[in-house]
Amino acid sequence: MKHYLTINDIGNLKDSVSEAIELKKNPTQFKSLGKDKTLCLLFFNNSLRTRLSTQKAAINLGMDVMVMNFGSEGWQLEFEDGTVMDQGKAEHIKEAAQVVSQYCDIVAIRAFAGLMDKAQDEAEVVLNGFTKYADIPVVNMESSVGHPMQALADAITLAEFGTKAKPKVVLSWAPHPRALPHAVANSFVEMMKLQEAEFVITHPEGYELNPEVTQGCSIEHDQEKALENADFVYVKNWSSYTDYGSVLNLDSSWLMTQGKLGDAKFMHCLPVRRNVVVEDAVLDSDQSLVIEQANNRTFSAQIVLKKILENL
Repeated sequence: MKHYLTINDIGNLKDSVSEAIELKKNPTQFKSLGKDKTLCLLFFNNSLRTRLSTQKAAINLGMDVMVMNFGSEGWQLEFEDGTVMDQGKAEHIKEAAQVVSQYCDIVAIRAFAGLMDKAQDEAEVVLNGFTKYADIPVVNMESSVGHPMQALADAITLAEFGTKAKPKVVLSWAPHPRALPHAVANSFVEMMKLQEAEFVITHPEGYELNPEVTQGCSIEHDQEKALENADFVYVKNWSSYTDYGSVLNLDSSWLMTQGKLGDAKFMHCLPVRRNVVVEDAVLDSDQSLVIEQANNRTFSAQIVLKKILENL
């Protein structure tokens, strides 16, 4: 594997998930693999789980880690070719990516959607800029339209806690006071397309995701109908795709409650707003897998880094 930009880059998902679960039994068994190798983490946006889990994964593999927060530490980058750089941006991606390539062996990048310009977000200018100009592998730690590291952790979690050959998995929209990106939902959908499962997406009308992403998926606007007989319920907010970046409504009736959840396992990528997205009774119950998902972020990152290191 050269880069990890989408969940499809992992190769055989089932085999990778099995490898990750096996790796959890002895996380440092491949510590020599990363000896004398350096991972650079570039953050254009804030992070908790992504930063710490990816660092931990690299340490488990024996790698050195460098971290840079572009929001407070780096020069503003220009990504367009041929531009006259006489305004606020001090450095071009062409130089920045090549310089970073001299300092490390793998670069991992986190850069959210702006939710103002759909075309620009879907162009993935930060992630694709580094992929184009860097001479080293690039890892997506969440981009404008995808979060494949989270999706891989979710796949690990589903495998660990699933009890059926073909479980019913529901992705449910939830209310949120802020406009949030589509990245987590997009990658979860892409991951579920690779699974043997009954998969349903439920959301209010107007909150349809990119139809290219959800093509072939079952979509139900009646949340309670969608949740019937669910084994896993993954709850996540996202803003409108058609009215790009807008919050169309704050329908509190979509809050996930214990009554709606039934006997299903509850999943969320975190951070989560209690009693807005999901009620305390769900988060604090034995049915909640959110802490297990967060733990699996280390092992999704470790499998990705291991596969890349094996091909350096």
